[in-house]
Amino acid sequence: MKLQKILKRLQKLHPKEIDLSLDRIRNLCKKLGNPQKKLKCISVVGTNGKYSTIQAMRAILKEANINVNIYSSPHIQKINERFIYNNKEISDEDLTKLLMEVEEINYGKPITYFEILTAAYFYYAKNFKDNINIIESGLFHRFDATNIINKNLASVITSIGLDHLDWLPKSEQTIEKIIFEKTSKLLNSNIIIAKQSSENTLNLIKKSILKNKSNKIIFNEKFSYSINENGFIYYEDEIGSLILPEPNVLGNFQIENISTAIATIRALNLKIKDENIKNGITKIQNIARFQEIKKEKIKNLCKKNKIYIDGSHNPLGAKVLNEHLETLNCKKHIILGMMANKDHEKYISYFKNISSLTTIDIPNQPNAIKGEELKNKFPNAKFSKSIQEAINNLNLKKNDIVLITGSLYLTGEVLNLN
Repeated sequence: MKLQKILKRLQKLHPKEIDLSLDRIRNLCKKLGNPQKKLKCISVVGTNGKYSTIQAMRAILKEANINVNIYSSPHIQKINERFIYNNKEISDEDLTKLLMEVEEINYGKPITYFEILTAAYFYYAKNFKDNINIIESGLFHRFDATNIINKNLASVITSIGLDHLDWLPKSEQTIEKIIFEKTSKLLNSNIIIAKQSSENTLNLIKKSILKNKSNKIIFNEKFSYSINENGFIYYEDEIGSLILPEPNVLGNFQIENISTAIATIRALNLKIKDENIKNGITKIQNIARFQEIKKEKIKNLCKKNKIYIDGSHNPLGAKVLNEHLETLNCKKHIILGMMANKDHEKYISYFKNISSLTTIDIPNQPNAIKGEELKNKFPNAKFSKSIQEAINNLNLKKNDIVLITGSLYLTGEVLNLN
């Protein structure tokens, strides 16, 4: 309860959820002794695949006995997930103490919730100065609170697409503007560019970072992968080639993220052994990214049918998710809940050959679109009042699968229910 009370206080320090500026966090970090300047960081920007790429890096580095700290957002079930130190979530007690200290030093000055959490992350990370910090950028990057470090080991650019358009003026809601915001202020070090959805997107990224003097490691130019029929992955970069085992995460799109993680780690000369990479990718902790629910309440509702959750919430995420679904020889039933500011029609347009679509409310999310309103956007969609009701109302046959998707907040509710 003490942690929840302080979180509510921090949410009231600024009238806006997001206010794109770096002044407030710079001022607070200065009072904290500028801890962000003393850290070894890998910055991760992009639209999709950031979390999965981070978790792949984490698993490989852990296998090599290299400790990492991770700052990511949003969380799925509890806020502690955003604060990883020495490969472990911070405890409620330590997080409460940390936030109380940072709140006191801030002394009531206006600052957004994300900004003060970011400052707190940097402040605590100074206790682990030898660790590698993997920092996920929040909204865009140029004015994101994480963009106050002066140097880093590498910048990773994951797949970029259209998302968070409501934070841009109507005239600037373009892929060109999003790429500019995400990539124009990357530091000079190493830049690793993941596989992109189109040649145009890649060319726009290259143009944006043209004057950046970093060592640039680009998918299909300096690293690549292929998937063999027997499930093995052939990875290759300028260092050499690797024959990799099948990872423990589902979906070919995850291989893209894993290959980006490998390219990043190998670029840093950390003396990672090939066996560390091979073992690491079989131990990735990937929550709510095409995650199968294998037990407890939600699984019991499906009985012998498989049920998955996926937090994708933008068209690009839907596209890669459907590409994987198309490889499965079964009927698919989708349960959908989304935030109000998303492109609902375009998101669902990517799903082909689905047997049923059920819309629901996302519990505890006032900014979510109501399930009945969402249903009215799609012919033949049905509405259910709850996740449990939606599953119970499905006419499931042998081998059919259920996919709950459309929002990370919805996947968090499913996991909490479970």
